[in-house]
Amino acid sequence: MSARVATLRQATLRQSVLYAARVLGAIVGYGFLALFLALVGLQVYRWLRDGEWTHIGVTEGLRVTLERCCVSNGATGPLARLSQWLATPVNWLGLHKVLELLPASLALFTLSILGNCLFVYSRDSLEDLNAPDVRR
Repeated sequence: MSARVATLRQATLRQSVLYAARVLGAIVGYGFLALFLALVGLQVYRWLRDGEWTHIGVTEGLRVTLERCCVSNGATGPLARLSQWLATPVNWLGLHKVLELLPASLALFTLSILGNCLFVYSRDSLEDLNAPDVRR
């Protein structure tokens, strides 16, 4: 009887993890999709207003986001160091250059696709787990 109870607990735990992954995937997928659309909308607005396409790289997007939400003037800590590195890098110059050239919209869209993949995988796994066992 204890083997059956252990199997039921494992199934319940797997279902709980899949439900949590499904929720996380939906939040990440749709949240980053909304951010992607907002960023492209901002760029289109600036293009219509100024007549020039504004490139927003990952470094600029992260730096502005950190300054507005997480890092105040004179702050110390990992986020403050990251913000400082994004503004004026002294090491990892190649990585900084790649992040500077990589469009933030592309990074947001990629994260949206990864979140959606997690959502779909979790949903399909839950359906397989909850499907009745049909034997002939």
